[in-house]
Amino acid sequence: MKIHLNARNRAHRFEADADEKLLYAALSDAVDLPYECGSGTCGTCRARILEGEIDDGWPDAPGRKFLKGPDEILLCQCTARTDLVIEVSSFVHTMEAGASTPQHFKGRVSAMRRLTHDVVSLDVQLDGSMDYDAGQFVMVRAAGVPGYRGWSMVNYERSARKLQFVVKNKAGGGLSTWLFERAAEGAELDIFGPLGRATFFPALAKNILCIAGGSGIAGMMAIIARAAHDAYFTQYRGDVFFGVRTMKDAFFLGELADFVERCGEKFSVTIALSDEPVPQAAARDHPRLHFAHGLVHEIAGARMSGRYQNVRAYLAGPPPAVDASIRTLLQARLSTDNIRYDKFS
Repeated sequence: MKIHLNARNRAHRFEADADEKLLYAALSDAVDLPYECGSGTCGTCRARILEGEIDDGWPDAPGRKFLKGPDEILLCQCTARTDLVIEVSSFVHTMEAGASTPQHFKGRVSAMRRLTHDVVSLDVQLDGSMDYDAGQFVMVRAAGVPGYRGWSMVNYERSARKLQFVVKNKAGGGLSTWLFERAAEGAELDIFGPLGRATFFPALAKNILCIAGGSGIAGMMAIIARAAHDAYFTQYRGDVFFGVRTMKDAFFLGELADFVERCGEKFSVTIALSDEPVPQAAARDHPRLHFAHGLVHEIAGARMSGRYQNVRAYLAGPPPAVDASIRTLLQARLSTDNIRYDKFS
């Protein structure tokens, strides 16, 4: 189908397959439409239909409450039944040359292992190579499970043929049920990406602050990996705060400790336990890590007090945790352009 898109600054034209989400069709053609639909903030990719007909794959999507009339749609949920003319109220540009343009991939689960009772690590082999930036995520769909879910990459490499993820079991979630009860090595996935703007580049030249809750640590691991590869922390400071409920819910502690040893004294990791005091054995078993009892945004706020000069903050995790971290950083007068986040719900 041929799609004509009118934005505030210019018009764009792209094509979409009959079963392809309009947002994904635009992004894969380097049309940089606004979106947060894959990361917990439904409603950002709304548009108005001027001509043509669509099919709505999720009429009850939370973001529909932001639509102002029957001619408005969510581009992340709708497919084209005919050629379309649509309109968005924002400025829309073409992606810069060299940007990692999102594409459709087929993936196959090549390895799975339990990290905790409700978190798994899995490797997914792609049918092609994907270029992506540290901190980005992809949208994932399994056969028989409606809709896509956002998963952040743990690993970082250019022209990657394998993606590594950590995924938390969400009670009642369709993809969680599939992954924890039915999935096995060899299971096939539809993947679209890379997506997300909470990205890190060594040319940033700022101190890095990472605040993550639960499986939100995934994208942070990719950021740390790229920074460590470029010896970034020989010049700039890195502070990581990883929030979990109890020590039984903690994972990647060995990997984080290895980063501390590799990156040196300018890099530190603090594990925040919200639901229990810090066990005496924690420091003994993980001497390179720091531990604290409390909510991760409160621990980060207390330990970063007076240390926000030249800082770029990266946040990830459940929406309430990300929102609380944003409030903490804004109260500390960190500018909004230095707060980057993806929140998953």
